[in-house]
Amino acid sequence: MYFIQAASTISHQPTFQNKIFSENISELNAASELLSPDYKKHISPVLLRRMSKILRMSVTCSVDCLQQTGIKSPDAIIVGTGLGCLDDTEKFLNNFISVKEGLIPPTSFIQSTHNTIAGQISLILQNHNYNMTHTQNTLSFEHALQDAFLCLDEGGENLLVGAADEHIEILDDISEKIGYKNMQLTSGASFFMMSNKNSNLRVLNVTSFGLFNSLSTTVKDFFSESKIDLKAVDLILYSTLLENSKNAIFDLFNGKLMVNYEKYAGIYFSNSAFALHLAIDILENEKKKFNGMTIDVKRILICNNLNPHNLGLILLEKLET
Repeated sequence: MYFIQAASTISHQPTFQNKIFSENISELNAASELLSPDYKKHISPVLLRRMSKILRMSVTCSVDCLQQTGIKSPDAIIVGTGLGCLDDTEKFLNNFISVKEGLIPPTSFIQSTHNTIAGQISLILQNHNYNMTHTQNTLSFEHALQDAFLCLDEGGENLLVGAADEHIEILDDISEKIGYKNMQLTSGASFFMMSNKNSNLRVLNVTSFGLFNSLSTTVKDFFSESKIDLKAVDLILYSTLLENSKNAIFDLFNGKLMVNYEKYAGIYFSNSAFALHLAIDILENEKKKFNGMTIDVKRILICNNLNPHNLGLILLEKLET
């Protein structure tokens, strides 16, 4: 069994330490900015000044999850990130160009690697347990979740699992040059405390597919493996840039409530982690309100087809108390 004990997200929505944020969530616009909390309340100022945006988000969300559960040290720290610490990577490359044959300051290089996020969390918590970073394009978070499942199967009890990606200005130029204009590129970090201890939120299954042949067939096989009927899902949170993929999802779940979480999270490689927190928040809302609608859901499917060649599926349910 795979249960979620706590969730924490910093995004362009009022998600951080704000339960039932889904009740009044709104679609992003061009003026939307990252809603950052007061990081000094969660991170030592001495450490904070050396941290980039993605590290600040990730560490703060991790600390928040631990505070929610009262756990001081998780059995594993598992992070997914598509592009890693872009801000520090850019600084390192600029230093490399400007210094030429001189000595390059090592800080930006050390902090530019993808596993810096998980490593920084580990250092702050003084945690020496299993520490892993997954970077598989838009499926990075799904791979992190699958790794967490394996750790729980092997006897782990409390695992810190999350994902983060940050937006820097050069991404706007790159996306425009490769034909993706007017994309809402954003930043975000979401972390979760997963456990084998009972809670009212359970992840039934998670899987990822690369270079799949048919979206419909792949989703049907996923439900068959999960031993859940397609009709048992009440809400589908999806993300896709292609209209034909969107149509395939709509045809497959004809009559079901469909929500494009990309409109609320924006576009970053690990935004399916935002979708998981959004799903949790919807399931925990006793008023059964979402974006002005009254909905009654028990099972939610997250369908991540942001990259047309990749498909990530996460199935979540709320158990009766």
